[in-house]
Amino acid sequence: MKRMSEKLASGGVYCIAEMSANHGGSLETALEIVEAAAKSGADCLKVQTYTADTLTLDCDNEWFRVKGGLWDGRTLYDLYSEGSFPWEWHKPVMRCCEELGMDFLSTPFDETAVDFLCDLGIGAFKIASFELVDTPLIEYAASKGKPLIVSTGMGTEEEIAEAMAAARRGGCDDITLLRCCSEYPANFSDMNLASIPRMAEIFGCRVGFSDHSMGHTADVAAVTLGARVIEKHFCLSREMETVDSAFSMEPAEFAAMVEAVGDAASALGSPSFGPSGDEKDSTVFRRSIFACKDIAKGEVFTKDNIRIVRPGYGAKPKHYNDVLGAVADRAYGFGDPIMYRGDDE
Repeated sequence: MKRMSEKLASGGVYCIAEMSANHGGSLETALEIVEAAAKSGADCLKVQTYTADTLTLDCDNEWFRVKGGLWDGRTLYDLYSEGSFPWEWHKPVMRCCEELGMDFLSTPFDETAVDFLCDLGIGAFKIASFELVDTPLIEYAASKGKPLIVSTGMGTEEEIAEAMAAARRGGCDDITLLRCCSEYPANFSDMNLASIPRMAEIFGCRVGFSDHSMGHTADVAAVTLGARVIEKHFCLSREMETVDSAFSMEPAEFAAMVEAVGDAASALGSPSFGPSGDEKDSTVFRRSIFACKDIAKGEVFTKDNIRIVRPGYGAKPKHYNDVLGAVADRAYGFGDPIMYRGDDE
């Protein structure tokens, strides 16, 4: 995950474009998504490594049917069959990412997927929100010596702690937790982004945000709260209907988000007081003490012959009462700055 290391080391925001099912069953479309994501400023392209059989049972009773939402009435097996990313596509998509300077990431959903991705040479694993409670899978992935990025949608503090413990039992200390709201699309009122700094405090790790909302308002807010990894679903066009297209970003939207979160991170900076580099040039427009009349040497400074005005070349206003009543050490003309030795102290 070279790009991730570089981006985070520079204080930037690492942006993941999640292809998910937006390939629509076409490798050509999948490769077009990779290219569009790179052009849109994505640091990483992510896919999901599973088959319908590794995720669920081919069963159509009431327990295996989706109730409500975008996929109402569909069986899980049918849904995952449509959305799966063929394993033979991983190598060409990964190669395309490398050529375009992006990291390649995937979410494994069982041990066979973990092994397959290890053989492929993947640099990290992403754990999905729904697998947060699958601690055996997390521990197995963690045992492979690669960083973990873990989404926490629906997760209680106890469940997140159990997932973290499983990762550490597996030997992984490079863990990023992503705040997530597992609604599709997600409602702003359900996101509770204020949890982001709390997650960092409780679990002592890097934090980010996996976002299923439309637009990038929530992503900017997340960055201001400490998120340094942002994940968004990415498609070529929402008019190309797939399982996930309704809550996915189009290329221009993703590019706007990358710019916005980058600006937000830059604006945060670090705790600091005093003028910034460019602000120093503006200090001359502050107020200072000037002669508002001609003043002879030895004349007393009074409210009639000195004033606090812009610009800032004279003594600081805080010295005004000290200057009043003092004797001019030399002649001053109208508009000359009045100097005061206290400013040099």
